[in-house]
Formats: sequence, structure tokens, C-alpha cells
Amino acid sequence: MSENRDEDLRTLEALLFAAAQPLDAAAIAARLPDGADAEGLLAQLAAEYAGRGVNLVATGGCWSMRTAPDLAPLLKLEREIKRRLSQAALETLAIIAYHQPATRAEVETIRGVASSKGSFDALLEAGWIKPGRRREAPGRPLTWVTTQAFLDHFGLAGLAELPGAKELEAAGLLDARPAIAALAEREAGDRLAEVVEEEDGLPEPLVEAEPRAETPVPAEEPESLAAAAAE
Repeated sequence: MSENRDEDLRTLEALLFAAAQPLDAAAIAARLPDGADAEGLLAQLAAEYAGRGVNLVATGGCWSMRTAPDLAPLLKLEREIKRRLSQAALETLAIIAYHQPATRAEVETIRGVASSKGSFDALLEAGWIKPGRRREAPGRPLTWVTTQAFLDHFGLAGLAELPGAKELEAAGLLDARPAIAALAEREAGDRLAEVVEEEDGLPEPLVEAEPRAETPVPAEEPESLAAAAAE
């Protein structure tokens, strides 16, 4: 038996406090001075910590310091985790905000690509969209609308305060040209491309050669002159 029980108790207390994981009785005894009563010391220390904010408890044959059960709710730590929305989620949110109530199919049509489930899940988790009424159409698709949390986050009194086309153009988020003119220009460009492709597929036109100048044929000499020349 160890001669200094109080010192053994202090050693056990420090050992349990510094341990990264629960320790069994054999591991504790190996670290105490020779002759120390590990089991007796554990029982004594558990009794001393019984009414404190930290208790010595045994779980699965291993000992560790744990927060008193009645104080656990006071020690919960709540942190706000900020997550950046993906570009797809931002586009989905913008379409729903300006076209609500909008179905998933309508969102995909406007975006031009299929919407992933993650985009809607992220917006639902943020509390910015919620299911609306079902559309009176084949299949009764579900519509989506924005929430009060969406208005609160962006500081909007209502949907009427959403930025208009001119404000978006000034911010560089829209083409400054009228949409119809831009569409007509794009269609004209597409048509021009089609014409070029068609012309590229045709054989090259034949090039007409310039007419050659004809050499004048001398008129026939009179017979009398020809006879004279023969003589």
C-alpha cells in the first residue's frame, strides 16, 4: 500500500483530467505509484466529485470525468454556420422570386438546364422558399414561392420592392439593350450562320471567261488581181 494516499489521489485526479479518452482500472493502476489502491482511490474520488459540476463516472469499465447531467443543457453551444449558395441555387431563387408561383419545370425552362435537387434543398434549408399551391394542370405540379424569411434577409418590405429591369441593367446584371432587339439580333445572326453553312455546301459557281477578240479575216482579193499575181 502506498504511504501517501493524498498524493496518490491527486495523481489519479490529474491523470483522469488529462486523459484524452476513458481509462480502465488496469491503465490507471499502471500509472499510479507501486502499492496504490486504484479501486479504492477511484471510489473515493467519485464520492468527492458526486455533487460538483464535473463527476467521475464509469462507462463500460472505463473511468472519465464528465459534465454533471443536470448542467449539460446549459453548456450547449449554438453557432450560426454560413453557407454560400451555388450559382444554380441563386438562379433558381431569382426565377422563383420573379415568376412565383413557379413549378420546377418552369424554373428549368427559364434556366435552360435541369435543376438539381440540391438547389431546392439548399433554398428550403435556408428557409427562403416553400411549397405553394398545386397547378391546375395535368399531373398537378407543385409550385414554389418565396417566404417571409426571404424578404427579411434581403431587407424587402414586399415583392414589389424587388429590383426592376432598369436597376438590374444599371448593376450590370442584364443587357442594357431592349430584350426584343437583342432577340432579333440573335435570330438574324443565327439565320446568317445558316446561310453561310448552306453556301459552304454548294459547289463553286462556274466563272465565265472573257470573250476573246476575233482576228479580222481579210476580204478575198478580186480574181483579176489574183491572176495577175500568178503571172
